[in-house]
Amino acid sequence: MSEKFFLASDHGAFEAKSQIKVYLESNYRELEIVDLGAYSEESCNYAEFAMTLAIEVRSSKGRGILLCGSGIGASIAANRFKGVRAALCRTAEEAELSRLHNDSNVLTLGGRITPFKVMKEMIDIWFKTEFEGGRHIDRISSFDELGAE
Repeated sequence: MSEKFFLASDHGAFEAKSQIKVYLESNYRELEIVDLGAYSEESCNYAEFAMTLAIEVRSSKGRGILLCGSGIGASIAANRFKGVRAALCRTAEEAELSRLHNDSNVLTLGGRITPFKVMKEMIDIWFKTEFEGGRHIDRISSFDELGAE
């Protein structure tokens, strides 16, 4: 059985999310991609999609990619949920460190400001990087207790 992987965006990142979905389906066939919307470029509220993705990631103990125009608002909304560690990344190095040191379970991207080529690099490094553990475990545990149920 394939692992569920969640994907969501607002209207501002709909095009980037659509490209990422095709990329994931082609390159990460072991994943069952669950597209939580938006489903068009019609104006919508990024917070609704961030909340939906955060709840799915938390309840399944899975992972996801979340986008809005800049990535900022979506990451703020997702991080309000206990157990969600949404990392807004701009570079492959940040994506790698978000996994190594913070065990991020949501990669947040700026659909309007990050080139797709850079997004693919970040996605690839994020998937292949494991949490380092060690000294980072206590830190992760302390902020995993924060947030709303």
